[in-house]
Amino acid sequence: MDLRPLLSIPRVAAARASIVARDADTFEEQLRIVAIPSPSLQEEARASYIHGRFAQIGLAAIRRDEVGNVIASLPGSDFGELAPLVVSAHLDTVFPAGTDLVPRSVGRKVFAPGITDNARGLAALLAVARTLAGSEVRTSRPIWFVATVGEEGIGDLRGAKHLFDSAFRNCGIEGFISLDGSGLRRIVHRAIGARRFRITVRGPGGHSWSDWGAANPAHAVGLAVAQLRKVRLPTISRTTLTVARIGGGRSVNAIPEEAWLEVDLRSEQMPVLLQLEEEVRRVVEDAVAEESAGRRHGTRPLNVRFDRIGERPAGSVAADHPLVAAALAATRVVGARPELAASSTDANVPLALGIAAITIGAGGESGGIHTLDEWYANDGGARGLERALLTVLAAAGVDGTYQPRPH
Repeated sequence: MDLRPLLSIPRVAAARASIVARDADTFEEQLRIVAIPSPSLQEEARASYIHGRFAQIGLAAIRRDEVGNVIASLPGSDFGELAPLVVSAHLDTVFPAGTDLVPRSVGRKVFAPGITDNARGLAALLAVARTLAGSEVRTSRPIWFVATVGEEGIGDLRGAKHLFDSAFRNCGIEGFISLDGSGLRRIVHRAIGARRFRITVRGPGGHSWSDWGAANPAHAVGLAVAQLRKVRLPTISRTTLTVARIGGGRSVNAIPEEAWLEVDLRSEQMPVLLQLEEEVRRVVEDAVAEESAGRRHGTRPLNVRFDRIGERPAGSVAADHPLVAAALAATRVVGARPELAASSTDANVPLALGIAAITIGAGGESGGIHTLDEWYANDGGARGLERALLTVLAAAGVDGTYQPRPH
């Protein structure tokens, strides 16, 4: 995609200069955001902050939906018949309530849990919205700004799923851009699907001496884990199988009545993922049957239950789609070498529905993501904001004088 026609528009040049000039303000906003607790499923305080900032910026039709997503639109953009472009960032973090979120500086780095994922994305969302709302740029298609709940693990893309099952269902969304974390190069256009299960094995339990010989759920779980380690994963698409947690039992001198494991299955292709799920079920059921077969006569066999605790759909958009091309071109404009990638983000939901979607970082450098030592450094932060702005404008079109290439 050639962005020179877009870059030659004086109003666009002024918007670019504005977002770069206010880089320090955006970083200060990021520090304010990270200090607001926002565990998955408990995002109320941070959502209220974003709602207030949307109002201060001057966005229109600001509202909070049933699950807590904060939605607003760019004033003056809701005209004509063109489908809207959605620009989003997620509100939640992986850190539980009570985590110390006070930022601390060590040299050029600022440490705070969630400082990058996703305080940076939210700060960039506000920066893009503020720049466009305060500029003379008028986009060809409507732009909706959305702060989503429940993107992280236990949230299971709750906010994005609700958006596309309710507010966006009949709106013909043109594209979806998620601002998530730091960096200048990566453009996520392939969604890694995931299915997560808690598998519970139950039996009669009993005393470790007097009831010895009863089928043991912990033995079955151990056998299942050992066999899952040997499962040959498909090679047609990168696929992973992780036993993430195991547990059970009451006492060291008792046969447990219950033992469990949690597994995480991932692939870029849903048929592969579903096939792997069937293999996991077979392996676990065989392990339970083997342990039950060796039990003492007259005792009850084990039973097993599979509970799905997470589901993230897979999908992709072609590398030559105008939305991807817009991000590629914007990345080059700010002097970085773009890199196409796969990941699991809010973009999974629209991609699985056949809607063009990407996820990009918002500049700067980072490390220790999802740990208490997470850090962010604002090196290249301004270029990340400029890239986000140009990607949005290239995808939305400007004033009818610049339109993205049809696909």
